[in-house]
Amino acid sequence: MRMMGRPLSPLYRWYIYAIHGYFSEVMFTATWAFVEDRDWKFQGVTSIWAFFIYGTCSFALEGLFRLLRPHYGLFARCTLYTICIYLWEFSTGYFLRLFDACPWDYSSFKYNFMGLVTLEYCPFWFLGSLLLERFLIHNTLRLRLEERPKSKERSMPRFEMKED
Repeated sequence: MRMMGRPLSPLYRWYIYAIHGYFSEVMFTATWAFVEDRDWKFQGVTSIWAFFIYGTCSFALEGLFRLLRPHYGLFARCTLYTICIYLWEFSTGYFLRLFDACPWDYSSFKYNFMGLVTLEYCPFWFLGSLLLERFLIHNTLRLRLEERPKSKERSMPRFEMKED
């Protein structure tokens, strides 16, 4: 039996993207520290700003996904996503730096621009945008909230996946 509910609101989707980005940042920094320093503690780090940065960027990329999917192939979309990610990273980093709050500094990387972005991360951003589209955006857009029961009894909303 197939149950249909209402799609997630923009706020719910933004929150899912923000949590995912925040978690991914922690895992990436832990992995990076392990590869570089063999840090077996596997401690990842991030900033509270990452929550808002990833949530907002991913939400914008969802909109881009909806516009581009009918017209462009996956490689072209991911290339455009990567460019958008770089622009977003630079813009938010530049803004945060005005308040001495930018949590990253790529000045030690060879191909950095103002210490705010670096081309060395291009493969990671491209792969991240591929995973973002194919798994996170695709599945988040399929999530539905069950309609509220008509009785006076209240229950918590339940999530379910829409069949393709």
